[in-house]
Amino acid sequence: MKRPLAVTILGWLFLFAGAAGVVYHASERPLDRWFVVISSIRVIAIVGGVFLLKGRNWARWLVLGWVGFHVGVSAFHSVGEAIAHLVLILVVGYLLLTPPGSKYFEAGSPG
Repeated sequence: MKRPLAVTILGWLFLFAGAAGVVYHASERPLDRWFVVISSIRVIAIVGGVFLLKGRNWARWLVLGWVGFHVGVSAFHSVGEAIAHLVLILVVGYLLLTPPGSKYFEAGSPG
């Protein structure tokens, strides 16, 4: 089955967001004691994005978990940030868990 456009966009979006986050934290706070933890979380986004593009079913759950984690973390920052992440998880969940996204992942990975 051909990869749906929404999955392609989400895959590249998470890949880019993770890479940009790693670069940002490496350039702004390389000596921060949380650098390894924060970078690991960003690498999870990169892995999720790459494997969304490869059609791996587990990757959609990884991405949803990643955004869910951010919903929880953003609740400690501000209401606006929490709402933004909540909307993001609803949109990502809708795109990955309803057809055609769900059918793409259920069909099995293309390679």
